[in-house]
Amino acid sequence: MTENSTQKNASDTGKNGAEEMSFADLFEMDENSAVSKVGDVIKGTIVGIVEDHVLVDIGDKAESYIPLSEFRTEGEEQDIKIGDTFEVFVEKRKEEGGLLLSREKAIGIKVWEEIAKIQADDGTIDGKVENRVKGGMSVDIGVPAFLPYSQIDLRPVKDLDALIGQTFPFKILKFNRKRNNVVISRRAILEKDREKMRAEMRTSLEEGMVVKGTVTNITDYGLFIDLGGMDGLCHITDLSWGRVSHPAKLYKVGDDIDVKILKYDQESDRVSLGIKQLRPDPWATVTERYPIGSKTVGKVVSITDYGVFVELEEGVEGLIHISEMTWSKKPRHPSKLVAVSDEVEVMVLNIETETKRISLGMKQLHPNPWDLVSESYPVGSIIEGKIKNITDFGIFIGIEEGIDGLIHVSDLSWTERIKHPTEKYAKGDTIQAVVLKIDRENERFSLGIKQLEPDPWQAALNNYPAGAIVEGKITNVTDFGIFVQLEEGIEGLVHVSEISKEKITTPVGMYNVGDNLQVKVINVSSKDRKIGLSIKALDEDSGEDSLKEYKKKLAAGPATIGDLLKEEMESKGTSSKEEAEAETEVEAAPEEAEAEAEAEVEAPPVEVEAEAEAEVEAPPVEAEAVEKVDAAAETPEAEEAETVPADEAEAEDAEPETDKDKE
Repeated sequence: MTENSTQKNASDTGKNGAEEMSFADLFEMDENSAVSKVGDVIKGTIVGIVEDHVLVDIGDKAESYIPLSEFRTEGEEQDIKIGDTFEVFVEKRKEEGGLLLSREKAIGIKVWEEIAKIQADDGTIDGKVENRVKGGMSVDIGVPAFLPYSQIDLRPVKDLDALIGQTFPFKILKFNRKRNNVVISRRAILEKDREKMRAEMRTSLEEGMVVKGTVTNITDYGLFIDLGGMDGLCHITDLSWGRVSHPAKLYKVGDDIDVKILKYDQESDRVSLGIKQLRPDPWATVTERYPIGSKTVGKVVSITDYGVFVELEEGVEGLIHISEMTWSKKPRHPSKLVAVSDEVEVMVLNIETETKRISLGMKQLHPNPWDLVSESYPVGSIIEGKIKNITDFGIFIGIEEGIDGLIHVSDLSWTERIKHPTEKYAKGDTIQAVVLKIDRENERFSLGIKQLEPDPWQAALNNYPAGAIVEGKITNVTDFGIFVQLEEGIEGLVHVSEISKEKITTPVGMYNVGDNLQVKVINVSSKDRKIGLSIKALDEDSGEDSLKEYKKKLAAGPATIGDLLKEEMESKGTSSKEEAEAETEVEAAPEEAEAEAEAEVEAPPVEVEAEAEAEVEAPPVEAEAVEKVDAAAETPEAEEAETVPADEAEAEDAEPETDKDKE
């Protein structure tokens, strides 16, 4: 380089720094300059700054321009001036003369050399996290380097964006200069530091100590806490004396907290920590703060099918069983009565400190309606209510909150046979009923509808006495007898043995439903609601009446043959022709007629005695029939039959024998 060219370049820059350089210095620089080779990294000196380029002299008898951007740091211009020395990289020689230089490539080459040296010495290099890339982070260590996710920290980092812009020391795991590839690690440095701290903690850590730690990870089952070289686990059950749904609701990653060493296993380096142990156990004095029978207020924290859990204070919870929530016999689901977070007033029923259980109640704060029900609804009073439920055995009526009354199916009607209550009633109907019975101990309320009206069977004793002859309509004909309706709701049974003196297997086909039938009442039982009827007894009564009338005629005195024949013909209703023939026969044999008349006059006493003996001997036969009736009553069909012993009917029909009859 000549003096003229040097002065010319200096004048073009217009900078005072070039003018201050002496001719001797420039000459010395020119003398020491040598021809540079492409690919070398050599030192260059800034001899001028023109707009966005820097003029650099590397002693090759020519100056080269380098973009000013290659001298910038983080987007801002670097504080450079003429005379500053930098290393530059000779990329190539231009055809028109001069060199193509690069400041960045020179830096890169130096960095690669430093990277190789650091890896060889197992050293560290500082780098700045630039952005996220696939599989990790991009870090600037002089050249772009790749930081895998697994090498960022000892544990997975949830918020990677928080690392961008931060500077950390890194270890070189591997590099390839040709591919311009460098893999670095921060975890390796942390593990090495952690191992040193762990070795120190092994000698100082003891169970029962209270130490400080930092929350490093949160899971469903607890917190992982860094004690400064060693991690410990605080299980969710050791976070608080109270209920904890999830640890994240109490703590977050990065929180510094005090913990107690519960257990330390030196062989596996496992540490169990506790936070609630830093405070006294509230169950130690729970009986003093919540004596049995006391009232208090708690917060509903959980609802189940069988009850509600109420928190009285942190760490102290009690259960309100569903049966203790309301006096109702059939309480609704707890969620229909309370909701989570509700504050409720409760009474302490029982405490078990060993198992840490408290039984609470809500209904005890209100009077038991069953204590007042006898006064409000005395037996015999008439009440009104809506039908809440209908079952096979009866109807439930809502009386008031917590009290339902039952009308049994047998108390629905005096006379009707109701198979199922839905035949006459529907849910929601409003009906009246009579209070029959109140069982306070078993909490039962018995009602009746038929009791609103008098029992028709009580009047049946007077309306249908034994021996009365009545008429009714046949309602049913079965193998064991005939059912006869005497009035609305009152039916009697003519048992098969009471139909005729002759033995009848079944009356089916002999009588029709709807026909009217005259019968005799032989037995009435209002208690069993049965009336025994008989057709056979009517025939026996008519025979006895004929015999009595005949005896009266004998007692009046002898009669002529003509009178006897005339009376006999009138009773039989014979025609005039038959009367004439009878008179002819009487006239033809007057002596024989008188003899026969005398014989007939003497015969009745013998026949009366014979009939009386027959009546005396008859009861065993009728008793035998009663046994048949009882046997039929034991069958399923005869369960509803209304039977009456035949001997009782016979006893009722028999009239006392007078002295005159004996004569």
